[in-house]
Amino acid sequence: MEITKTRVMIVDDQAISRHFFELTVNGSDRYETVFSISSAFAADLCLLKKKVDLVLLDIMMNDGFNGLDAAQKLKQTDPGVKIIAVTSMPEYSWIRRAKEIGIESFWYKETDEVSILEVMDRTVAGESVYPTLAPSVRLGNACREDFTERELEVLRELSTGKTNLEAAQALGISEYTVKTHVRQLLQKTGLNSRTELCIQARVSGLALKT
Repeated sequence: MEITKTRVMIVDDQAISRHFFELTVNGSDRYETVFSISSAFAADLCLLKKKVDLVLLDIMMNDGFNGLDAAQKLKQTDPGVKIIAVTSMPEYSWIRRAKEIGIESFWYKETDEVSILEVMDRTVAGESVYPTLAPSVRLGNACREDFTERELEVLRELSTGKTNLEAAQALGISEYTVKTHVRQLLQKTGLNSRTELCIQARVSGLALKT
């Protein structure tokens, strides 16, 4: 008796990651790869071309298209499709938004103790698999948990290249308040300048916005 395989779409802009997922999917007798694409921009159109049961969806794309936005479109196109969001960036807010969108599961590429195949099996079986906590991220001498949400908001705005005034306007606060948060960030991290703070924030993933 032939086993009906779960049809999988892989969406990841990193060739190494796509290859890893393809090996995982095609190495199992329970799954088959239907699409393997490098951009989330047209992922919803793929659902219209061929039936997909499960999507492995990277969150951050080099083309600037956010995987969480793509997931929302996928759910609108086919509410029955199951999605596993995957990322190597430990941004806490993504877990919250993924749940709001209705993404079934969430997996960290480098640090999750549960294998992607196990997450796939449990997701297909109807379970929602989410990590209890995002991996801790360090910025200089401080951990992500040491910063307030407002400090992180200021950091993200400044890391896009905005001036203090522009960041203040974007957040609806005063320029003086932005400068105060920058001083606090520098004190907590032990970094030497605003420029170094923003660069390190981008490298660590703390500056990423959903």
